[in-house]
Formats: sequence, C-alpha cells, structure tokens
Amino acid sequence: MKFSRQTTLRTLVTVTGVGVHSGSKVNLTLGPAEVDAGYVFVRTGDGIDREVRARPGAVVATELATVLGDGEGPLISTAEHVLAALRGMGVDNATITVDGPEVPIMDGSAGPFVAAIDRAGVVQQAAPRRFIEILKPVQVAIGDRVGEFLPYANGFRAEVEISFDNPLIGRQRYCLELTPESFRRDVARARTFGRMSDVQQLWQAGYALGASLDNSVVFDADRVMNPEGLRYSDECARHKVLDVIGDLALAGLPLLGHYRSVRGGHKLNNLALTTLMADRSAWRVVEAEPALKRRPARGHAEVVGGMLGGLVPAYAPDVS
Repeated sequence: MKFSRQTTLRTLVTVTGVGVHSGSKVNLTLGPAEVDAGYVFVRTGDGIDREVRARPGAVVATELATVLGDGEGPLISTAEHVLAALRGMGVDNATITVDGPEVPIMDGSAGPFVAAIDRAGVVQQAAPRRFIEILKPVQVAIGDRVGEFLPYANGFRAEVEISFDNPLIGRQRYCLELTPESFRRDVARARTFGRMSDVQQLWQAGYALGASLDNSVVFDADRVMNPEGLRYSDECARHKVLDVIGDLALAGLPLLGHYRSVRGGHKLNNLALTTLMADRSAWRVVEAEPALKRRPARGHAEVVGGMLGGLVPAYAPDVS
C-alpha cells in the first residue's frame, strides 16, 4: 500500500561499518527531516561539518561509486546503497549523518540500512507526497551503454540488462516494480560484486582497501569465491537495480515512470537523470490527493491503493 502523505523516520538510528575504499571505521546515523527536505547528508569528522542535499547537481564523481559534494569538494562517497534503502522503503525525508568520507559498505547491500529503517520506524507527515511523472521518452548513451526513461502509468519500474566477460555472470536481465515489499524481498539483499582481477587492480591503485568477501561478491574465472555463494542466482543484475534506485533517488522526489539501463552504471544513471531534469517538457511534478478528499474515510484514510488514480498536477521541484 502507498501513502498519500510524505514520510520520515520516527527516531535516530546508527549503524557502524567500514568504508569500502578507505577501510576505515565509519558511523552513519539516519534521522528525521522536515517536510520537503528530501535526503540531507551531514558530513562530520576530520574537522568537517557540512551539509549536502541529495540532488543531481551534488554529484561530483561516478567512477567507482556515486560521490556527493559541494563547491568546496567531495563530501560523501558510496551514497547509493543508503539512498536506495530510503527510496525503496518509501521514506521521503531523512537526514544521513556520516562521520567519515564514505557511507559504510556494511555487507555490500542495502539490507542493513533497511533493518535500520525498520528500527527507527517510518511516520507520516502533514504534507502531500509529490512525484516526478515522466511524460515522454528521454534516452542517453555512452558508447554501447544506454539509459532511457519512459512514461509508465503504474508507479516506478526499473529494468536492467548487464553483460560481463565472465561465464558466471554473463548476460543477465532483471526488472522490478518498486514497492517497499518488492524492494525488501527482491533487491535489498543483493550485494555489490566484482571480478578478482578487477579487485586486485583496485588494491594496487589504493582503492577498495575495505573490500572483502564479507561485503562483496567476488568472481574468479570459474567460481564464486564467497563460501556462502550467491543470495540470488541473478544477484549481479539485482544489485544493479538497487544501484539504479539509489542513483535515481537524487531526483529529489520519487519517480513515476520506467527506467531502462543496458550495460549501465553510476555514470550512465547520473547522465540519464541530469538529461531528464534539464528537459522541462519531459516531466512534471504531481501531488498525491489526500484519500479523505476522494472518498469517505474508512480506517486509515491516508492509505491509497493506486499510484496514479489520486494524483494532481503540482509544480516543478528545485533541481539546482
């Protein structure tokens, strides 16, 4: 079921892990935020105390992860998994306080962040939920990699196709109709992954110092190196869908549309999103009409069953 009002977290909750690239211990605290705040990262530690809102213009790098920053430089790396958890679980407004340069990698998935959201609890706020509705196709390409937004009448749909030169990964495709239930069940536990040869190159370059079999699925030429194996037979494609949800959470509002990615990653997702937002004829903001106005109240009047049936045009968001 979907709420017609915005949501935030009931209370603060903290998780602790390591940064996948630095290998350093880091604490992350999720907390409530005001109506229309969206997702606000607060970077502390190392003498830093600065905020950055999760918006397309805040992305300063996408090579190894989604990195957010401001005019003074990068602030938070590997933002995509916690953003995916918040968007996937239907949280509209939240603060994310991190006392280091990276969001902790945890087990390589969004599962620990979902568990943290469960501990904090989700509450409704006194303002209607707003969405970005895709009105026409928008496509971008980087070589043979393609990202495309399409209109879609039933919520948000993410479709990913991947192809890797490894027989254990190969070609995979996964499609998700996003709801909190489907996110929790089908993609939240899908872990980040890589080939052993790639991991060794990253180590030599001074990256992925915190990567291990505890937080990454690692493929050798002919085997999965993790003793427990895969969580899903197509875990790699599912994790790419998780990344899509996190990267597109930077839109600032939940999307109503279909996003298709072929051989994509953080760079392509960000390019597709910035291209979409730059074309003001390709989208509009719509607002959930309170259920109480649309039908007599029975039980919890704020809960609406359909996605588009109770929406009205609103206005454009601040996308700067």
